[in-house]
Amino acid sequence: MSQLICGFIGLGLIGGSIARALKKSVPDIKIIACDINREALLLAKEAAVADVVTPAIDASFTQCDYLFLCAPVRGNDGNLEAVKAVMKPGCLLTDVGSVKTAIHEAVREAGLEESFIGGHPMAGSERVGFANSKASLLENAYYILTPTARVPREKVEAYRDLVAGMGAIPLILDCRKHDYVTAAISHLPHVIAASLVNLVRDSDSEDGIMRLVAAGGFKDITRIASSSPAMWQQICLTNGSNISSLLTDYIGVLTEFREQIDGRQAESLYEQFESARIYRDSFLGASSGPIKPVYGISVDIDDKTGALARIVTLLAERGISIKNIGITHNRESEDGVLKLEFYGEAALAEASGLLAAEGYAPRTRS
Repeated sequence: MSQLICGFIGLGLIGGSIARALKKSVPDIKIIACDINREALLLAKEAAVADVVTPAIDASFTQCDYLFLCAPVRGNDGNLEAVKAVMKPGCLLTDVGSVKTAIHEAVREAGLEESFIGGHPMAGSERVGFANSKASLLENAYYILTPTARVPREKVEAYRDLVAGMGAIPLILDCRKHDYVTAAISHLPHVIAASLVNLVRDSDSEDGIMRLVAAGGFKDITRIASSSPAMWQQICLTNGSNISSLLTDYIGVLTEFREQIDGRQAESLYEQFESARIYRDSFLGASSGPIKPVYGISVDIDDKTGALARIVTLLAERGISIKNIGITHNRESEDGVLKLEFYGEAALAEASGLLAAEGYAPRTRS
């Protein structure tokens, strides 16, 4: 088998993570990368992720079997002509943007439809840049592929296999359907989170009491508001029609909620929350996909020296491995809530029983 050669135009968080995953999953691979950020290229070279680095799109990329467009959306569109000039026959062109219709239109105008499969790895982090990239970012994440109608089937199958080899879950969709789906489950939630944070900011008193006590559920549902404003500005501009349509529907749902609250419609309100709970819980019960059950518990602990160490020691002495751990301070007191996550249901049950026997009151969470 001949050496696989992949080129990356842009080497930030997503591009860097894909490059790392390919290095890990493909035994004989050569990676060529360019980026306007010289530091990212130096880091990639030092980490042996990139074999060849260059500050611009040049003849180095004529060797590539795959070319990944990993610059911001507008940058990818602008790079198409330069990429077209260096692509060898048979090279597969792809991107990693979260909006697909616009890049498909740009690819059609550039005459590259026979070579293009849109890509969207549904993974990310609040941290950005190559320095924060990691191969595991793609593991068990959906990686949506949007092939053009003119790309050969064997290229689609080969790319799907490459994606699966990186540990991601390939899913083939039409580019327009992709944009509607992601508008609902990704783009609209970011709009909602940002607007909710701004509402609280504008409604807060001069002493900032809302910001002071904001915790728990509020922080959970607004965490994504900390994402890059420039990126989400571009997403709203490139997928605006879908986001606007769903936003109109959501405003209707909120209006219905308001009417039920104003009318004290107890039964209707209960049904709203119950139907949402049942549908949300069905995500965790799915047999496939990246959203899996969380084997976790929450435990109230005193805010004093040794409180955390005692619980960790109890679990360690029993041989129970902790997958993840965190502390959230309670809104109403100085005490905290310890959040523990385990590797399986058996470990969860054993930990819960042990802590209950020691006088704690563990609560299962998902």
